[in-house]
Amino acid sequence: MVARDDTGDQIDIACAGVTKVFRDFWMRPRVRAVESVDLEVRRGQIYGLLGPNGSGKSTTIKMLLGLLQPTSGRIAVLGKRPKDVAIKRSIGYLPEESYLYRFLSGRETLDYYGRLFKLERRARRERIDMLLDMVGLEAVQDRPVGEYSKGMQRRIGLAQSLINDPQLLILDEPTSGMDPVGARQIKDLIGTLAARGKTVLLCSHLLSDVENLCDRVAIMYGGSVRAEGTCAELLEQEHATLLETAELPEPVLAEIREVLQRHALSITKVERPRRRLESLFLEIVERARAEGVQTSGARSGGAVAEFLARPEEAAHAAAEPAVADVAAVDTALLDSLVKR
Repeated sequence: MVARDDTGDQIDIACAGVTKVFRDFWMRPRVRAVESVDLEVRRGQIYGLLGPNGSGKSTTIKMLLGLLQPTSGRIAVLGKRPKDVAIKRSIGYLPEESYLYRFLSGRETLDYYGRLFKLERRARRERIDMLLDMVGLEAVQDRPVGEYSKGMQRRIGLAQSLINDPQLLILDEPTSGMDPVGARQIKDLIGTLAARGKTVLLCSHLLSDVENLCDRVAIMYGGSVRAEGTCAELLEQEHATLLETAELPEPVLAEIREVLQRHALSITKVERPRRRLESLFLEIVERARAEGVQTSGARSGGAVAEFLARPEEAAHAAAEPAVADVAAVDTALLDSLVKR
């Protein structure tokens, strides 16, 4: 049995009235880091968690991972309590800082994490090959990660978060330190993973990343969720209308002004559409690559690793004992969260 809301969509993260208070040595309340947070993230969504430093995002993530216990409220992750060890094999986590062993190579790093998930040797080797190709690091796989640039370390960090083929992916600033080409590739990868049925909780200070990727967004400040909804709902300007046409000659503009004047309206701005700087940058880089210009460091990422479950494979995977145990639901907990 799986947790479902009234629309029948499976819920991978559910928080109800979650509060976290840090106390001092004498157990007196010192900091109220999170207060009465309600969140609901459905299967296959990319959910953005926004907020300035100190807004409670990191504390919320740590509670979802079971690293912190909420002072009050209830949390369900993949149908179980966050501290349930069974769900850990179905979660991938990329922290804001890439905590990597500097003297391990990229391949050794992924092999280490594969061993933590008790993947057998052949499966580890196959997954590592696919992940290194996917994040564009196969050419530097034998270099110590301490010699990697920050962007390359983020790539290997993303690869390690996927080594166990997780259902839920929690990414904290995944494109930090990356050039625009690498950032675009990572965003495309995140979109592809969501299309394959994976759930992504994305924390980022790059608002354009969130706007381009996320199905829903929660904006936190002072430990509370101040706004929540789709980007279209949150960004719509109610008191303005945008019309887009081909280039208008001046006589036509004059006629339009006359019509608007009759209705006590006026044109506030006339301008030509502008392309985004990211689009121009990527076009220049792709043109240089087509001309055979060489560069060092990470290359363009390859295809998405085949072992990352596709939607049609999800039902088959659920039949396997290990995953079936992870997907088992604490029904009372989920029912109480959904009904609340």
